[in-house]
Amino acid sequence: MSYRLHTGAAMATLSLAALPLAVHAQGADTNPGAAALDPVVVTAALAPQTANESLSSVTVLDEATLRRKDPTSLTDLFRGQPGVDVSTNGSFGKNSSVYLRGTGSGQNVLLIDGIRLRSATTGSAAFQYLDPRMFDRAEIVRGPRGSLYGADAVGGVIQLFTPEGEEEGPQPRFSIGGGSFDIQRLSAGISGREGGTRYSFASSHFNTDGQPIRRGGDNKGYDNTSALARVSHTFEEGTEIGVLALRARGNNEYDDGENDFVQQVAGIYGELAIMDNWRSRLTLSESRDESDNVADFGDSVFNTRVRTARWENTFSYGAHELIAGAEYQHDSIGGSDTGFGSYAEEARDNRAVFTQGLLDFAPLTLQASVRLDDNEAYGDEVTGSLAAGYAIDDVHTLRASYGTAFKAPTFNQLYYPGFSNPALEPESSATGEVGLRAQYTRWYWDLALYQSDIDNLIINVDTAGDGFVDTPQNVENARIRGAELSSGIELDAWTLQAALTYTDPENRDTGNRLRRRASESLRLDIDRELGDWTLGGSLVAQNHRYEDADNATRLGGYGLVNLRAGWAFAPMWTARLTVDNAFDKTYETAADYINAGRAAFLSVHFAQ
Repeated sequence: MSYRLHTGAAMATLSLAALPLAVHAQGADTNPGAAALDPVVVTAALAPQTANESLSSVTVLDEATLRRKDPTSLTDLFRGQPGVDVSTNGSFGKNSSVYLRGTGSGQNVLLIDGIRLRSATTGSAAFQYLDPRMFDRAEIVRGPRGSLYGADAVGGVIQLFTPEGEEEGPQPRFSIGGGSFDIQRLSAGISGREGGTRYSFASSHFNTDGQPIRRGGDNKGYDNTSALARVSHTFEEGTEIGVLALRARGNNEYDDGENDFVQQVAGIYGELAIMDNWRSRLTLSESRDESDNVADFGDSVFNTRVRTARWENTFSYGAHELIAGAEYQHDSIGGSDTGFGSYAEEARDNRAVFTQGLLDFAPLTLQASVRLDDNEAYGDEVTGSLAAGYAIDDVHTLRASYGTAFKAPTFNQLYYPGFSNPALEPESSATGEVGLRAQYTRWYWDLALYQSDIDNLIINVDTAGDGFVDTPQNVENARIRGAELSSGIELDAWTLQAALTYTDPENRDTGNRLRRRASESLRLDIDRELGDWTLGGSLVAQNHRYEDADNATRLGGYGLVNLRAGWAFAPMWTARLTVDNAFDKTYETAADYINAGRAAFLSVHFAQ
């Protein structure tokens, strides 16, 4: 049975449900400085701003949210968030794509503590291999950010943050749990601060016998062992240095084989206060995506490295701020073996300079940025953005923005033997957006309308007609337009979040919807504290999507209900029970790949 979501009715329902809250909030303290749901974000503008100040559509998932929901995977956490869609080839470590405003994983940027993680061959990050327990915060910024982060920031940027170690003295923590599909989970860590030194060390292990990823198939297992080390020191004069290393490795089984994988980011940085109004930061980093594959159709090895040097300078002039910097990036796939032959090219360099101005003429604020990229594979690209915000009153802020971005073809798309297209052109996009945010003391709502026009969008097509998408091609014109309405409230013991998304991702050459994208999505999260107990649940509902570019294969919509409960049974100790897909819904987000049915998980946590 397919699930159909009527956008107009859902929006009306959500608006009417919010009306009594609006009446209540109007009589409350509207001091924006006291807003409980106006978190500080750094990803949108390379500088700390509240969500209300950022002139962007942003979603922040804080530590309390991550611990309360206790997700098995990041894709479970992201699914149905404003402007976010997820497609997976099965559950528990299987290939996943995260879409921001209708753009695929390769058209978005993933950062971990400011370090970019992606594969140079596929162009996207393997979200499925990142353990949520390694992070205590996520920021989702929707809209183009090419002028700040370079190639691929077409749909937006997701940044994950690891624990910093803010509390004085060592703070140990650990958890252990298990559940359906023979899942076993264990994690431990310690963090803290000694004088000017902050540190965080953690490790985790996840193992499952898995489930069939196709109907009638055998269980396909997955295991993942992750480790984190982060240390920083701030000197008396304000200079700061730090190092970070995060590594995940394990094994994943598929219908036609298995692979051993490694995902890793490592970096070192130094930040210096050159003058009272000038801070300079240099970051040297490397990300790795490695995979050793054994498959029925042949073995392969992929070894990709992205090395980056980034220099940022921040100048403050009263309420205004200027950021200027440069970046060098080297992509390498040396040592990779596709099993069908070698790549025609194995490395490329990218050099860039960028600048941004943040101007505050309250009640008017402006953000302008521009970036020049010079890549040896596809030449020069200039991207820019301009955003303006106007504080109508103490509660309501109107914003408007226009930005450009581009996506470079990947090594796979250009050079993979027998399945590539060396004639591909880079994608380029232009996006306009208007938004209105209301920020009260205990609740907020945010409405955004946008349209992105993408030239030379790269899609995979079945040129041989054998059922396999095998050749990348440029689509001359694609248009993605949509609307996002989100709201949240913290009132007494209640925490509620709601998100309603409409997306129209259209191939303008054919009039068809882009593959694997739902057009309508609803997410509701409700949690309640009852003394030592917390009870909560999430509803995620999405309409149908299409598997192919011709829109001939339709995948039905679905509705999922996830339940959770927590019990603080002793000081520092908590037991948690989660039941995902409580009504055992069978659903697909990629043709012939089924997702997990009902899954219960029980865990015990110390200091988490």
